Amino acid sequence: MMRIALLGFGSVGRGIARAILAKGLNITVTGLADSRSGIIDAGGIDLAAALARKEQGGPCGNQSISPMDVVEKAEYDILVEVTPTDVETAEPALGHIRGALRRGKHVVTSNKGPIALAYPELRALAEANGVLLKYEATVCGAIPLIHAMQEGIAGNTITRICGVFNGTCNYILTRMAAEGLTYEQALAEARDLGYAEADPTYDVEGIDAGIKLVILANTILHMETTLDDVERTGINLLSPEALQLAEDQDCTIRLIGEIIPEAGVLRVSPRIVPKVHPLVVEGTLNAVTVEADLAGDLTFVGKGAGSTETASAVIGDLLYIQSRHVQGS
Repeated sequence: MMRIALLGFGSVGRGIARAILAKGLNITVTGLADSRSGIIDAGGIDLAAALARKEQGGPCGNQSISPMDVVEKAEYDILVEVTPTDVETAEPALGHIRGALRRGKHVVTSNKGPIALAYPELRALAEANGVLLKYEATVCGAIPLIHAMQEGIAGNTITRICGVFNGTCNYILTRMAAEGLTYEQALAEARDLGYAEADPTYDVEGIDAGIKLVILANTILHMETTLDDVERTGINLLSPEALQLAEDQDCTIRLIGEIIPEAGVLRVSPRIVPKVHPLVVEGTLNAVTVEADLAGDLTFVGKGAGSTETASAVIGDLLYIQSRHVQGS
């Protein structure tokens, strides 16, 4: 039996809990926390009851128990850190992950902040304590992109990574091209459907895509980069006329993130792309092409966000660790 502590019980955390219940996985949750409360129970937490409390607007547990209490006091094999991302400080997730690694616990996270800002430190801490740090869910949701590059094409030299890394922008651009909507109209529609936040800056100015490039550059390509190294142009200034010009050439516009490691290039910008290009996907889909010397071009397409899709990546990481490291499983 694998024991996990789950920090974060918003959309992603609840998606993980539902997947654990639905799939009958051999996983016991012994620690659970949201921003307001926590539960520690070595015998196993009743996830269905915690979900019910949360969905009725209450806290998931006892308001005297903090997330850090769960990190430091619960008995678990793997910490699952899925609290909201802070791309400037990476906190509080960074502190949670450090605490678990120092206790000799494996960590699985969907939180981009710690991986983008402190990966070398966290990797060294994991190695020093003989545990694993897994982060598939930080880039492109359900697409097993990181695993494919680390495991599937190990031994290849990756010469370029490019793709559509942000589903919100892709939805907006798809709607502008299909219906002739203005940027403002398409953004309002994306908000109504829950694809865009009230403040869409993080998505539409290319920050989210840029952070994903930093994660891939630092963890897969062994570059030492920060968000400041990414050349960024967002989609917020695009006009319907620009999309029509692309249409006249049988092309469209997509927000493309690109890494060329040999040249030290990381950039995010709207690009004119032929409609038949494999990166031209519709709606909120993500698509990424990896160019490698032995494998050639590999293109991955799938859902880049959503509670169930992110849960898929987290559970994949959990089962990877379970199959290799967790005793008694």
